[in-house]
Amino acid sequence: MRFLTIDSVNNEKIKHAVKLSSNAKYRRECGAFFLEGLRLCRDAAESAADIITLFFTEDAYEKYTHDIERIAGKAETAYLISAACANKLSDTKTSQGVFLICGFPLLADESEIDTNGKYIALESIQDPSNLGAVCRTAEALGIDGAVLCGCCDVFNPKAQRSAMGSLLRLKIIKTDDLSSLILKLKDRSMTVLATTPDSRAKSVTEIDMTGGVLAVIGNEGNGVSQEIFDLCDLVTIPMKGRAESLNASMAAALVMWEMMR
Repeated sequence: MRFLTIDSVNNEKIKHAVKLSSNAKYRRECGAFFLEGLRLCRDAAESAADIITLFFTEDAYEKYTHDIERIAGKAETAYLISAACANKLSDTKTSQGVFLICGFPLLADESEIDTNGKYIALESIQDPSNLGAVCRTAEALGIDGAVLCGCCDVFNPKAQRSAMGSLLRLKIIKTDDLSSLILKLKDRSMTVLATTPDSRAKSVTEIDMTGGVLAVIGNEGNGVSQEIFDLCDLVTIPMKGRAESLNASMAAALVMWEMMR
């Protein structure tokens, strides 16, 4: 296959990709996001993502010819770029030399929540690696979707890398009013839980998880907000030793495991 080439790091398409990688506001304005790495780019192609631009190096093409040609077949445009351009684009220590710009996928609507299903809700999670890890675990365990309120950008490259493609496949529902959503789901007989390190809360292993369940995981430093706290059944993860709490992604993993067990 023949491809267009870009050699200069000052090329406008390279500058555009770098800004998409680093600037959430710019991603929202453009309705597009940036991916790096062969596996993520391949997952995007296999997930029927809207692939706008593919960038790849000569070394990458030699190593991954079949994959790059498949991805290029799904892209609107594909560019063979110099090593200098790849270094400009890369946010990793050992870049594979494969990058994509994709259009935003359609996120799910609140009305698509199955009240007999199992969902994880993330309130004000600010670490993109935590957000990605939770969504990766959610997909692995068979969780039906993730509800996000006040969280960091789901299209942040670190979130996408941590999710290892799960953010391209898992049902994502964004809401600006988690309280109202919780009240609607409770009115439809859905169990809504919030995690707390308080040992006076009921152990997560003792909760009836049959039927629809939404479990809320709060901010890394402050936990679930008081407003949400007051609307939920409180559960705790029993811990031994001197640790007072768990990392948000670990707490989410343990709760989701119990939800699906």
